[in-house]
This record gives sequence, C-alpha cells and structure tokens, in this order.
Amino acid sequence: MDAAAQGADGVHVVKQAEGLPTVSVGGTVIPYKEVTFAAQLPGRVQYIAGIEGDDFDESDTLVALDDSELRAKREALVAQLATADAQLRNAGVQYGRELYSPRSRSSPGGMGVPNLFDQFFTRPMEDFIGDRDQDAELSADLYASGTQIQEARNAMMALQAELRALDSKLRDARAVAPFDGVIVKKFIEVGDTVQPGQPLLNYADVEYLQVEVDIPARLRPGLREGMMLRAELDVPARAGTGGDGVPVRVAQIFPMADPQRHTVKVKFDLPQGVSEPGMYAKVLVPDFNAPARVNPVVPRSAVRFNGSLPGVYVLDEQGNPELRLIRLGEPRPDAMVTVLSGLRPGERILQNPGAGITSNWSRSGDGGR
Repeated sequence: MDAAAQGADGVHVVKQAEGLPTVSVGGTVIPYKEVTFAAQLPGRVQYIAGIEGDDFDESDTLVALDDSELRAKREALVAQLATADAQLRNAGVQYGRELYSPRSRSSPGGMGVPNLFDQFFTRPMEDFIGDRDQDAELSADLYASGTQIQEARNAMMALQAELRALDSKLRDARAVAPFDGVIVKKFIEVGDTVQPGQPLLNYADVEYLQVEVDIPARLRPGLREGMMLRAELDVPARAGTGGDGVPVRVAQIFPMADPQRHTVKVKFDLPQGVSEPGMYAKVLVPDFNAPARVNPVVPRSAVRFNGSLPGVYVLDEQGNPELRLIRLGEPRPDAMVTVLSGLRPGERILQNPGAGITSNWSRSGDGGR
C-alpha cells in the first residue's frame, strides 16, 4: 500500500497510499447480553443479592419480594386440595356401593309393622302391577353417583389450576439470574415498595462486549457478517495493539434501516478486556461506494502540533526544515497517518524532528517563535 523510504539522516520521502476511503462512525460499547428485571407483582423488597459490579452465576437469586401472603394462600389451597381429594375418593366409594348393592332393591330400615308391610306386600305388588321399575331407579342412582365423581374431579382440577397460578406468582416474587453476569445498576433498596412494571435492576454479561453503531445506509452494502475492521476506543489500547486501535468483527447487521435517520444498526464484537460498557468507540467503516482516493501518508512521529494545529517539517532544496501545517486524515495500522492536504508526494520531511528544530517559517515570525 505504501513504499515509505527513510534515509540514514532521518528524512522520510512522502509517498502515496492508494486504497478505499474509510468513514469514522461513532458508537457505544454495550454488553453482549443485558436484561432489565421489573416487578411482576406488588410487594415489599425483602432481599437484594448485592450492589453494582458484583458477580453472580446463572440461577442465583438477585432480588426477592416479601411473599408471606402468597405462601399463606398456598397453604390454604393445599388444604382445599386435600378436602377435594377426600370428596373424590368418597364419591368413588359411593359409586361402587351403588353398583354392587343398589339402594333401589333394599327396603327401608326399621322393625315396625310399616316396614314389614312394605317388604312383604307393597313392594311385591308394585312390581307385579308395573308401578315401579327397579332397573330405571338403579340407572338413575348410578348416574347421580357418577355425577358426584365428576364434580369432585372438576373441583380438584380447578384447585390444582389455582395452585399452579399461585406458584407462578411465587416465582415472579424472585428475580433469578438468567446467565453469568454482574449487576450494572440498581433501582431499588431493601424495604422499598414496588408496583408491577417498576424496574428493579439491570443485569449484564460484561465478559464479552460489542460496539453498537448506526452507520449510514450507503455504507451497508460494503459490510458482511464476520468481516474484520478496526475501532478506536476512548481508553488506552491494550498491549500489543501498537496504539492503532483494536480489531473488531461484524457480529450482526440489522435487516431494516431507520426510516427517520436512514441508518442501519450494526453490532461489532470487541476483544476481551479492552473497554467497558457505555464507553464511546469509533469504527472505521470502508466506503465502497466512494471512488478510491490517492492520499500521501507520513509517519506519526513526523507530526508536530502547534496548539491544536498539526504540521510537519518539510525540507526545501537547500535541506533547510520548514514547518508546514497539514490536515490529517484517518490513522493507519502501520504507524502511519493519512494527509488530506498540505503535502505532495515526493516531498521530503523529517522523520522524527527533535525539540530544538527551527524552521524558516518559524524564523520569519517575531522573536524566532
């Protein structure tokens, strides 16, 4: 890409570097996974596992609400279930009794004359003249006993459904960690009274981080998942990066652009241990739609700043250094920087000018400044 030549006297010959221009797009460092726990039922906060920054494993309890009232209702439901079970078993016994010893064929109890009269005269005469059908009575009694069994079974099923609903409320009274992570932010303290929908805390996996960027829609065709780019962070680069930013990988490209801003959301995977959630980051996105520009590049060590204005020491025909202001472009990963204006290819500059270097431009000013 570039053929920078450096002489023994520390002189660098400016060369051109061809390549696609890049666009620096700002974004935010975000956790790979993040959830916000909200209250699912009203209650008083009874327990909080820790504070911001504390680590927890999956399935650890993070927040618990006071569930004493719910547990009392559950005990009452369990007692009602026991009663419904006894009623169901009794209905089954009564059905069996009616099946094997039907009441329609038994005479009323008692030892008096009316009982004997019914047993030896009234019932046989009813059967003889056809006023009574014992089979129909047996069928009706069996149906009534079967109905009692079904009613008892339905009552038990209803109570079991109520118990499951109550158990779900008991689960909602506890916020359980869905994955290994840390508490990012708390919104409540022990003793607070919360209502359904009120945020409790933010929980995130900060071991793996991403950069979320809204890139212009025209840059979207040049990106694909798995593509490697470079990003600049607000924190010092870790050892081994050479101060040229960190590599990032395209992790996810959202399928739809924002209709108001005409941008596409893209997430980039960051290496571990280079940043923190919420920090600012710039991703250098190649612009494949723009024509390739030919810009000179110079070593970063050759750039000196006069206040906020960058400049380099250019050697004239006599070899005298002259300070020239330049306009810098994007840094490159080879310790070079692109110059947008102020230099031409073929000019000679000082590779690493010392503090005592003076220039014709400087001497032309007042007092040698």
